[in-house]
Amino acid sequence: MNDKANGLFKAFLFVGLAYFLTAVLAPLAMLATKKADWTFPTAGMGWSLLAGIVGAAGAFCVLLAFGAKGTPGVVMSIVFAGAPIVNAVVAIYLNPPEGGLGAIKWPFYLGIIMAAAGGCLVTYFKPPPAKPHAPTPAAAAVNVKAAQPQ
Repeated sequence: MNDKANGLFKAFLFVGLAYFLTAVLAPLAMLATKKADWTFPTAGMGWSLLAGIVGAAGAFCVLLAFGAKGTPGVVMSIVFAGAPIVNAVVAIYLNPPEGGLGAIKWPFYLGIIMAAAGGCLVTYFKPPPAKPHAPTPAAAAVNVKAAQPQ
């Protein structure tokens, strides 16, 4: 967006527009073409709205992390390792297993630990960026010619 101060927010605005086009207009068109019943359960609307708000807030937080000099390798490692952990914790909270937490098999807990450890390892030991490549001989010749006075 060529705006160092607000470019990320301008980009996010168009991401929001894309979501509107995709997530509002497309389902409306599908419901209309299928002649759907336009009644919606209150609980379903509430949970869906909450999920959308949390998802959009998460995307906005990713944007803020990039704006705070977070690098894609670090930010996205945290996001993609954290998402299944958050999902598992929320799912267990909302739908506790019969027999309580003690009824959950140990590989589940191991998976949570491995997801967290994987996110940490990828973040801390990410490879350094590649060194810039030397220009090709043709590109170098163009640059030299451009630098000469006319």
